[in-house]
Amino acid sequence: MGDFKNKRSTFEYHRFLDEAGDTTFYGKGKLPIIGTEGVSNSFTLGMTRFLEPLPDLRERIVLLQREIEKSPLFKSMESVKKRIHKGGFYFHAKDDSNDLKKVFLDFILTTDCTFQAVVARKNVDRFKRKHNDNEAEFYADLLSHLIKDKFNYPKLVLNVAERQNSTSIKNLERAIHIASERYKKKNPEKEISAIFNYSVHKFQDEPLLCVADYLCWVVQRVFERGEVRFYEYLMPKISLVLDLYGIENYKDWGNYYNAKNPLTPKNKIGPLSP
Repeated sequence: MGDFKNKRSTFEYHRFLDEAGDTTFYGKGKLPIIGTEGVSNSFTLGMTRFLEPLPDLRERIVLLQREIEKSPLFKSMESVKKRIHKGGFYFHAKDDSNDLKKVFLDFILTTDCTFQAVVARKNVDRFKRKHNDNEAEFYADLLSHLIKDKFNYPKLVLNVAERQNSTSIKNLERAIHIASERYKKKNPEKEISAIFNYSVHKFQDEPLLCVADYLCWVVQRVFERGEVRFYEYLMPKISLVLDLYGIENYKDWGNYYNAKNPLTPKNKIGPLSP
């Protein structure tokens, strides 16, 4: 598997990206349906950086997944049986039961990783004006915000969970171009030499995407439900959350959330539950 130095060059420049929520704005007749049953109020795109050898970590996740398949506690669950039938169990926060979630939340805390996310509050007028009513453009814009400060790396490899047109080669290149323009605008004196590569994976085929999935999910729960307990549990791994359109908090970078300025139930979109 090579020496540690060679492995380090791999995990140093790889990032793993997934999302939570959806990019749906319209229903039949192009009527806005944001926030209706099954349609989210926001969309979260997140990126995980691992600071340990990737093959070893990938193997640990696969072993844990195989343990779930054999566990008397989990193997008879319909959601587990369904994934086993399709080729093998994998963790997926949206569909996992609370006891399964606890298993993987605890696992994430044992990993050496950091996570950044961009959250976009969905708004039809802005979607029309800024993204031309195009979900792929919406995704590319968010991705550009995740990587716009990463041009100081000599290279970066983006391992992206597949999402139809949003993760096409054309759209990923669009995101990188937008990010480079933002970087140049902020750093006109600096020359861009970073090389961006990307690899699109089916979610179930890349175990490391499960970590990004869970971290996106805990952030999304704050904005959709005002629920912070999962976020607070994984906060040691979450370095930054950008509430991209949290206009009311723009002053003094208040829409950038970290350990010193954590998300709270007040970040929920819409009224808080009584």
